[in-house]
Amino acid sequence: MSEMSAMNRKLIQTLAETISKQVQHFNKTEVECLIREFNVLLGEQTTPGKAVAGLDRIQFRSILHNIFKMTDDMIMDGVFRAFDKDNDCFISMKEWIEGLSVFLRGTLDEHIKYCFDVYDLNGDNSLSREEMFPMLKNSLIRQPTEEDPDEGIKDLVEITLKKMDHDHDGKLSFTDFEKSVKEENLLLEAFGTCLPDTTSIEAFEQRVFQEQQYQ
Repeated sequence: MSEMSAMNRKLIQTLAETISKQVQHFNKTEVECLIREFNVLLGEQTTPGKAVAGLDRIQFRSILHNIFKMTDDMIMDGVFRAFDKDNDCFISMKEWIEGLSVFLRGTLDEHIKYCFDVYDLNGDNSLSREEMFPMLKNSLIRQPTEEDPDEGIKDLVEITLKKMDHDHDGKLSFTDFEKSVKEENLLLEAFGTCLPDTTSIEAFEQRVFQEQQYQ
């Protein structure tokens, strides 16, 4: 092993030690694997001689699309915002690991908070009719025979509000959303798929974490 790679390995182990104490759901070895994966992905977008703050929106969306089979641009932008806690338009290494801990292995409570953040397009801590409409429109498969499904979607928004708006203020607060999902878990991704399916999770974890089996 070269001196440089030995140093890198030591640095990754030290980083993993620190991050694994701050992040739920991953052990130290898994965090090491996620750091290596992050560095590989970061390397794919690096311009020689230019420092990179983290994964940018385009790179992150390609990860969501290629690895986790997401296709809805609006939802992918929401997932980016949910990961990008400091709003600097880059996913740092720590944000990557913290985000994935919820994305891949989160509890129901963590998933409720995450999905709400994804759906809250303007970041005002509530879901308005104007936010629900495009998300519901994108999540429905439009039939070729339909001339304009907008009226049907408006009706769907009203039905959704009637079911989920517990305090009857014409929008969904986090409390409304949380209460609704706890009563009916299927409502977790009511406004679009923003969590990976089991197959994608297993494929990703097997590929990224398999290194640890040989250490």
